[in-house]
Amino acid sequence: MSEIENTQQTEDLQTESHDPSVPEAWSAFMRRGWGDRELDLPAHPVSSYAAARRERLAEAFPGDRLVIPAGNYKVRSNDTDYRFRPDTAHTYFSGNQTSDAVLVIEGGEATLFARPRSSRQSDEFFRDRQYGELWAGRRPSLAEISDSLGLPTRHIDDLEEHLGGTGKTRVLRGVDARVDSLVPGDAEHDRDFARVASEMRLLKDEWELGELAQACDITALGFEDAVRDWDNVLKYGERWIEGTFFRRARAMGNDIGYDSIVGSGKHATTLHWIENSGPVTPGELLLLDMGVEGTNLYTADVTRTIPVDGRFTPLQRELYDLVHAAQEAGIQAVRPGVPFQSVHQASMEVLAHGLGDMGLLPVSVEEALDPESKVYSRWTLHGTSHMLGLDVHDCGQASTEAYPKGDLAESMVLTVEPGLYFQEDDLLVPEELRGIGIRIEDDIVVTADGSRNLSASLPRTAEDVEAWMSSLQR
Repeated sequence: MSEIENTQQTEDLQTESHDPSVPEAWSAFMRRGWGDRELDLPAHPVSSYAAARRERLAEAFPGDRLVIPAGNYKVRSNDTDYRFRPDTAHTYFSGNQTSDAVLVIEGGEATLFARPRSSRQSDEFFRDRQYGELWAGRRPSLAEISDSLGLPTRHIDDLEEHLGGTGKTRVLRGVDARVDSLVPGDAEHDRDFARVASEMRLLKDEWELGELAQACDITALGFEDAVRDWDNVLKYGERWIEGTFFRRARAMGNDIGYDSIVGSGKHATTLHWIENSGPVTPGELLLLDMGVEGTNLYTADVTRTIPVDGRFTPLQRELYDLVHAAQEAGIQAVRPGVPFQSVHQASMEVLAHGLGDMGLLPVSVEEALDPESKVYSRWTLHGTSHMLGLDVHDCGQASTEAYPKGDLAESMVLTVEPGLYFQEDDLLVPEELRGIGIRIEDDIVVTADGSRNLSASLPRTAEDVEAWMSSLQR
């Protein structure tokens, strides 16, 4: 059976009860009289890198069949799906971004089982809301996918029979329920598979570093867009910045890498404030934590805290300079061979001493920094760093011994993002501090002799932030 014919005929269409009835005469008429066209899909630049990654993964599990699903559409509400975003591991090892696909590696060879373009011999292409060409657009053919990614392809309908063979099979679970049901689970083996697949992403190759740098550059443009449009920011508040940044992310990338955090005033003290529903008020600080996800799904993660008036008050500057000094200490700690957690420790040393100088600590700075105390973290709350890549919190299934308890190595990419947060109802701080939140975050790649800041084009010092805002608002 040909590729086009290998689609179920009318069966299992994604339709809704309110769709109009389809007379057979119309269906028959719709199945004929169509021309054909090929999609112009160039060779994907990741293909050679992905091939090398698959080879290393197969070497880690000799003789095993490895199954890596892309995932399916997720329901937003009723019959409305979220825009599809493939599972990170699937894209890392294949480059594919189409839904429902499954990468299978066995015997050192890889095959991508994919759902191709709608067949004109069935009703799918004009009736199916999820996959139909006239509803959702033309999906690539199996040949087009194969040519672009440099991978042999087969129809996804062949997967069940293919997985029915003997031999040990490891699956990245929790991505595709159908795939999970096809292969009996071995929890220990599958967890080990997920761990290795995650740890492989700790070290970024040259192509990945370029993708992350580009995501940071587009992110900087999004920050600039927001500051240039300050009259509307003051008029409409936090959501205006969220929408402005999203426009840049969609225009030059794939999406935002995570829900943007736009926190003005006391909202900046909520670490993951994504409601973004408040006003932007003169005299307050505005915390912006936003990142563009590029077209190949690598994301930036950058935070700046800026004065709504364009200039810091003396108190705001004092606090901002303290956070900036803590970030500088963290960045200076980044180099190959040092423990990942040393970056956090370097930043916390600075913040704890600053809090001590303000008279806020109930004990000495040395006692506050003791791992058995850490009372200073009432006002710092979170870790200073996390890995960054295809996921904003990358390599999340790595063993704790590799990350976060492991050492930094050349080509790792991590954030450095200390912060100070004084809640509006914190009675242990002076009233003038309450409701102030400050975070500064940059994306840092470990180099052979230290580090490089991928997001350095955005200003960090108080003086540079003020000058930057002034230049954009002229």
